[in-house]
Amino acid sequence: MLHTAVVAVRDRARLQEIVGTLLRFGLADVVQSLGLSRWAQWRTSNAHRAANEDADHPIAQASRPERVRMAIESLGPTFVKLGQILATRSDLLPTEWTQALEQLHNQATPLSWEVMRPHIEAQLGQPIAQVFTRFDTTPLAAASIAQVYRAQVQRPDGSLREVVVKVQRPGIRAGLEADARLLRHVATMVEESFPQLERYRPVAVARQVGEALQEELDFTIEGRNNELVAQAFLQQPDIVIPRIAWDLSTPELLVQDWLDGVPANQATLDTRFHGALLAQRGAHAFLHMVLRDGLFHADPHPGNVFALQGNRVGFLDFGLVGHLSPHRRDQFLVLLRAMVEGDADGLVMVLLEWTGDVRIDIALMESAVERYIARRDNGPLKLGDSIKEFMDLAREAQISMPSDMALLFKALITADRVLLQLDPNFDVVATAKPLVQEQLRARYHPRRLLREQRAATMQMFEMAADAPKTLRLLMYRLKQGRIGVDMEVRHLHRVSVALERAATRLSLAVVAGAFILGIGPTLLSWNVRVFGIPLFPVLGGLGAVISLAVLVMTMRRQRALD
Repeated sequence: MLHTAVVAVRDRARLQEIVGTLLRFGLADVVQSLGLSRWAQWRTSNAHRAANEDADHPIAQASRPERVRMAIESLGPTFVKLGQILATRSDLLPTEWTQALEQLHNQATPLSWEVMRPHIEAQLGQPIAQVFTRFDTTPLAAASIAQVYRAQVQRPDGSLREVVVKVQRPGIRAGLEADARLLRHVATMVEESFPQLERYRPVAVARQVGEALQEELDFTIEGRNNELVAQAFLQQPDIVIPRIAWDLSTPELLVQDWLDGVPANQATLDTRFHGALLAQRGAHAFLHMVLRDGLFHADPHPGNVFALQGNRVGFLDFGLVGHLSPHRRDQFLVLLRAMVEGDADGLVMVLLEWTGDVRIDIALMESAVERYIARRDNGPLKLGDSIKEFMDLAREAQISMPSDMALLFKALITADRVLLQLDPNFDVVATAKPLVQEQLRARYHPRRLLREQRAATMQMFEMAADAPKTLRLLMYRLKQGRIGVDMEVRHLHRVSVALERAATRLSLAVVAGAFILGIGPTLLSWNVRVFGIPLFPVLGGLGAVISLAVLVMTMRRQRALD
């Protein structure tokens, strides 16, 4: 249960609201299993009964994943972000759960212009009319964190520039930080109290939610991501990334170019656009981000990918991006090759490198990989379907994938759906093949191999140079009999509790034994009889039998737990 010291006074009202929401959507078992029942208020009981006892109630008719999704949407942006992250984890959650979480929307009722105008002017440091030649007061979109407006500014040369203004809702930071704080507390409690859920890494997921929210609350981070991607496509006029107006932007207000186009999923309805060409250019651009730059758009849904005049492709909203280290990119290349060629050993090696659990069942993993290969047909590889099946394979083998790779795979699946909407016959593997070959040539280029060999040689030389000093210190410690060992014991608090209980039982046993040995001869010498039966010898014998029975039962229970 959450300790009073952990749940700060300022967070108690919000915690009661969270518990009430879970009860309202028929998730009383979640509240009880998390030890949050004492935070439930009586006023939630009627809603709780309606959701659980009335079979005709809409909530009662919804599936459990759907009820969780509805509860998450009601709890606001922090929990929506949690759901969006979990929706990417097909390696952890079954399909019905990820599909339900994919339906999460972050829409909200727009705040009035009377509320937003003072906040926008405070960010600009001057009246709106002095900055924009036109500002549409009706928002284009309203989410739980920000609202988006269309406006117009005048360039230094006198020409007009159409822009989009994304402004953060005023006063939202404190509530998000409180939710993130509560989420970390609950995740820590879950990981400590439920060892069977350790594979889901609740603390790591809660930390990822907190970091993602911190980035979303600072629009300058989104602007920098936008510029980094734009720099990579400077020489490719077919790919358009909106420019940021840094002179007008702040951490809570972002101004960027307006892209005059249509969402990708509507392009096939417009005769101005060629779906197959758009799909090829969009796929090439996305793979360019992943394989060459290691910085990719992590949410390429149709609303963030636009078809522009001249069959150009525009990417919007870089609030959620993924980062891949060179080592991860190499792993991804190995994985692609193994998937295309049906190389079971290659897939097993990638999975072994990803998992950090030494208790992983390698035989179970190999069996799951072999079934994955056997399910594949001999036709062309469908990247989205293959990646989804691969994440199902990871779940089947009880492997938690690295969060950066899970985010990449989810982005690839989303992008693949958009590409197939543009061109149902699109073969993303054929488009990816030249890029993959280029990166493989770069990976195994003699110059790079020589550079890596030199680095390895230098490291070996440094280790060899340190070896005599290390051995001398080791021998010195051995002579002194002082060798220190640092050990990290997982769930140490459980070990301490068990030791404390064992010590208490042992102390009681010792005291009882001493008492019996001290007083036993005296009691036996009294020769008290009941119905002719010596009382104290009989009581002593019964006590011994009962003690022996308790000992046997304890040993059997311990053996069953082991």
